[in-house]
Amino acid sequence: MALTKTPVCEFGKKAEDFRLKSIYNKTISLSDIRGQKATLVMFICNHCPYVKAIIKDLIKDCIELKKDGVNTVAIMSNDTKNYPEDSFENMIKFAKANSFGSINYLIDETQEIAKKYSAVCTPDFFGYNKDLCLQYRGRFKELKDLKPVNHNESDLKKAMTMIAHTQKGPKEQVPSMGCNIKWIN
Repeated sequence: MALTKTPVCEFGKKAEDFRLKSIYNKTISLSDIRGQKATLVMFICNHCPYVKAIIKDLIKDCIELKKDGVNTVAIMSNDTKNYPEDSFENMIKFAKANSFGSINYLIDETQEIAKKYSAVCTPDFFGYNKDLCLQYRGRFKELKDLKPVNHNESDLKKAMTMIAHTQKGPKEQVPSMGCNIKWIN
């Protein structure tokens, strides 16, 4: 596991379209999941300790954000041959164990979408306004030894709520960090 941090947010960068298979065996595109006021595209995986540390709170926040017109999609782009814990079958189990509910969890088998988004780690968050212009590329919340430093509202939820209401993200953003994406050789 190589600890990787996300780059600074490129405010205004347009979201990249995709058509990927969901754990519900449907092909999902960006237009299918686009939120009325904002859209959160997140790159996660099943085995990363950083994702595991936040997943329950992250899903809870995503469900609450839906009330503000924010839709969420999770994309898994890791090499599943060398990281079988991230296989499609295990994605289904992970989503069920963590109560994803209506949140689509998609597999990016070719890693084309991770590359288009310039995703670097899991978790990597991309928060877009209603025009699909990037407004947030930061962390979920501060962690120390894979535990939340405080139990206040997450940086991600605050940012996405702000985007839903103002169409602008916070100027100050702390990079997300996690395991590097496991690229196919």
